[in-house]
Amino acid sequence: MVIHNIPPVYDKNSEILILGSFPSVKSREAKFFYGHKQNRFWKVTAAVFGCNVPETIDEKKRFLLDNHIALWDVIAQCEITGSSDLSIKNAVANDLSVILAAAEIKKIFVNGKTAEKYYNKYLLGKTKINAVCLPSTSPANAAYSLDKLVEEWKKIRY
Repeated sequence: MVIHNIPPVYDKNSEILILGSFPSVKSREAKFFYGHKQNRFWKVTAAVFGCNVPETIDEKKRFLLDNHIALWDVIAQCEITGSSDLSIKNAVANDLSVILAAAEIKKIFVNGKTAEKYYNKYLLGKTKINAVCLPSTSPANAAYSLDKLVEEWKKIRY
């Protein structure tokens, strides 16, 4: 079993919650979300909000909070081979109630189909909030160019 080692980012002003599936090996090593250089999450979200791409963990946290974004993952622990979402087995979900109690989350977005699958399976019944599925920012999602991802992800600005 691999255990999620990255705490959620949120504060009382967070209005949207973005959930990934489970951190990649690179993210777990960096101890922060979307740590793989090829993942386009930071480029996409920075473009959506017209900001410079944050580089350090502190800059990334500040960017999220300044834009009222809470960030975490659906899965707290699972069996996984490397970073492959397709290999996830025996998943245990994170408890989103800590974020939902602290902030007035207006919308939940999931980063990709795997996050959507596990959110709907384990968390939708608890949160009663339908999540909007956005195309994955993973480099494995080669069907989406950076520009196309930015266009789709503009939904987070509601």
